[in-house]
Amino acid sequence: MLLKMKQITLITIAITVLVSCSSNKKEYLFNEENLDGWVIFCEDDNIDPHEFFYVKDGMIETPGVPLGYARTVKQYSNYKLHVEWRYPEEPVNSGIMLHITGPDMIWVSHYQGQLKYLNAGDFIVHGVNNSATLNDTTYTSTEDVKPLIPRLNSTNEYPAGEWNTYEIICRGNSIELYVNGLLQNIATNCTFDKGAIGLQAEGSKIQFRNFYIEPL
Repeated sequence: MLLKMKQITLITIAITVLVSCSSNKKEYLFNEENLDGWVIFCEDDNIDPHEFFYVKDGMIETPGVPLGYARTVKQYSNYKLHVEWRYPEEPVNSGIMLHITGPDMIWVSHYQGQLKYLNAGDFIVHGVNNSATLNDTTYTSTEDVKPLIPRLNSTNEYPAGEWNTYEIICRGNSIELYVNGLLQNIATNCTFDKGAIGLQAEGSKIQFRNFYIEPL
């Protein structure tokens, strides 16, 4: 009887540890209060970075103009990213930037999950001599060409003003884009397998919330 009780106790402890570990896997990239841990880059040096990307009602917001982005200070690899977005006004363009590397500049080296309205799920290769393979074709970026590869399915975005969800799986040199739960693109053989994560400003006001990663 005593042996059984010890076994039950050990099993209970093991389950508790597993549950505890799984519940602590999420790393929130945004604390809903400020942008500590972020770098803000804007093409116009005269604009206050804190007016370009800022926190509003527990969300990250940017007016979307001029061009620029906010990126994490830390670099990440092998993770599942969750982020929700919406256009509160006229929807235009933005993007989720992945594996950002190199010096900050407008068209910094990165891969992008497109957020242009009704085009979420498109995949873009930015930088110079960066490449990725999609649908058995390898695309390489140049100074003049930033390949854009269309999503696999018709748009499944919600109307402007409603929240959408991106879940992006970065595993090794592959990237998978899921929009509102639907797989929209798969990239393999990416040049980079790690880097900073960013939010793009490109044309209109956009808001982000529930921004976190889970290590794989």
